[in-house]
Amino acid sequence: MNEQELKALISLLDDPDAEIYQVLEDKLITCGPEVIPLLEESWEQSFDVLLQERVEQIIHKIQFNQVKNDLQLWKLSNQEDLLEGLLIVNRYQYPNLGEDEVYGKLAELRRNAWYHLMYDMSPIEKVKLLNNILFREFGLSGNTSDFHASQNSFINKVLESKKGNPISLACIYSIVAQRLDIPIYGVNLPKHFVLAYMNEEKPDEVLFYINVFNRGQIMREVDITAFLQQLNLPPIDDYIKPCSNLEIIKRVLRNLIAAYEHVDNLEKREEVQLLLTLIDPT
Repeated sequence: MNEQELKALISLLDDPDAEIYQVLEDKLITCGPEVIPLLEESWEQSFDVLLQERVEQIIHKIQFNQVKNDLQLWKLSNQEDLLEGLLIVNRYQYPNLGEDEVYGKLAELRRNAWYHLMYDMSPIEKVKLLNNILFREFGLSGNTSDFHASQNSFINKVLESKKGNPISLACIYSIVAQRLDIPIYGVNLPKHFVLAYMNEEKPDEVLFYINVFNRGQIMREVDITAFLQQLNLPPIDDYIKPCSNLEIIKRVLRNLIAAYEHVDNLEKREEVQLLLTLIDPT
C-alpha cells in the first residue's frame, strides 16, 4: 500500500460507523510500524477528538504487537543478552525511547569501574569497588518510598531516577560486572532478588551473595538458607544458584503485573500478562 492509499485510509478514521472503523483499524495495524509517522502526522493536523483517540489506539496496538514479536524473538534466539530483554520490556511503556542513552550510561558506569579495577583484586575487593561506583558515586539506591511503582521495572527510569527495586538494581549491577568479566549473576530468590559471585575456577560454585537492594551487602549461603527457612522453603538450586536471563525477564514482567494491579490499571495488567504468557505458557 503506497503513502497516498494509507493517507486515504487514515482520513476515514473519524467515520462514526463502528464496523467501518474496525476494518480500517485492522488494515492499518497490518501495515506495522511503517505507518506510525503518517498516523502521528494525522493526529497533529486534526482537531477531531474521536480521530485522535482512534489514532492513539492504533499506534499503541502496532507498538504492542512489535513488543510481542521482539520478546518472542529474544526468547528464541537472543536470551544471552539480558539488556536487550530489559529494553524490550521498556518499549512497552516507552516505545520512542532513545535506547542509546541506556547503552551510554551503562558504558560510562563500566568505564568508571574499569579505571580502578586491578585484576589481582580479590572478589570481595571487586565488589567493594562496584559498590563504590554504583551506590556512592552514581547514587543508585532502593526505592523504599514507592517500592511497587511500575517505574522500578523500566531500566531507563531506574538509571534516570537512580532508584529501583531489587531486580532492576541487580540487573544493572550484573550487566556492569559481566562487562568487566566479573562473574556476578542473578539469583531468583523468592520474595527478594540477589546476586551470586561465582568461583571462576569452579563455575558452579557460589563464593558469596550480594544484596543490591541494601547497597551491595555481602551475604553468605547461611544467610540465604536462613531467609528461605523463614519462608518455609528448602534451599534448592532454583533459589540459591544463578537463574537464566529468561527467568529474570519473567520476574520483571510479574513485578510489572503486580505494580499495575496495585494502582488498579487493569488494561496494562492484562497486556503485561499477555507478554508473560508469550514467554511462559505454563
